[in-house]
Amino acid sequence: MPSIVVTGATGTQGGATARALLEAGHRVRALTRHPDSPAASTLRALGAEVRHADFDDRASLDAALTGADSLFAVTTPFGTDVTVEVRQGKALIDAAAAAGLGHIVLTSVAHADRDTGIPHYESKHLVEQHLRAAGVPWTVIAPAAFMDNYAGGWILDGLREGTFAWPMPADRPLTLISAADIGAFAALVLRRRKEFTGRRIDIASDERTPRQIAETLAAAIGRPVTHQEVPLPDVRTRSADLAAMFDYFTTSGLDVDVARLRRDHPEIGWHSFADWAAGQDWSALSLRQLEIAGRRAGVTALRGAHAGRGRQSAE
Repeated sequence: MPSIVVTGATGTQGGATARALLEAGHRVRALTRHPDSPAASTLRALGAEVRHADFDDRASLDAALTGADSLFAVTTPFGTDVTVEVRQGKALIDAAAAAGLGHIVLTSVAHADRDTGIPHYESKHLVEQHLRAAGVPWTVIAPAAFMDNYAGGWILDGLREGTFAWPMPADRPLTLISAADIGAFAALVLRRRKEFTGRRIDIASDERTPRQIAETLAAAIGRPVTHQEVPLPDVRTRSADLAAMFDYFTTSGLDVDVARLRRDHPEIGWHSFADWAAGQDWSALSLRQLEIAGRRAGVTALRGAHAGRGRQSAE
């Protein structure tokens, strides 16, 4: 079978896409800046050809794309900035066009084409526009909010205290998708290029409110969880980009036709948020709680010992 190049192969979306393609029997050329990383070793063990490539090194892109048939392209501003994301995205598309690839599937973000004013949505739209003008058969898939973000970062910190901290009102719906579903849909598009060439598709697999998300997380981890709305000014002090995103989620909404996607593409096996949450390993949450409890018990015991010695001295 022809080789499909997957960028960001050791990341969330690229990794999910590479695994879905490998499971379907495709030849996968996984690109990464760190071919010796554990994630790269895992892909290699699954049958992928792992190669080094850097978006800022055109020679490495040319070498990595030579002889390939299709490309799954993912860009990100996180860890860099939106200017770098646009530059790197354009460089990747130019290299793919020069290599004569037959199909580029770019993963963007839902609503990036709607003038949202969100910096990292606008940067992805610029990359999309460059792709459309590149003269290569293309498809853009645009995922909604990632379910996978609810198992890490500040969300996990809040769950340890029984709180789902989220900068949206409790009853404002938000469309969601798991990384596994993104990978499965990308693999479908790459397998059936004629059906999807020239299309831009927003994708999601569920729609939940923050209150419903908190309830689902509580059921999954087996302890009470309450939604707490984080004020947007607090988010803005950390990231104007993310504050703009949450403001858009609240005012305009991130709507995606979930029912139609499920009806048109049942082979994806779309995950509901409850499906996703039930399938997560929440042991880190429990281990952290045990660690905190152990520290508290140790402090209590230490205070007791000091108090005992004090009484003995006084006697």
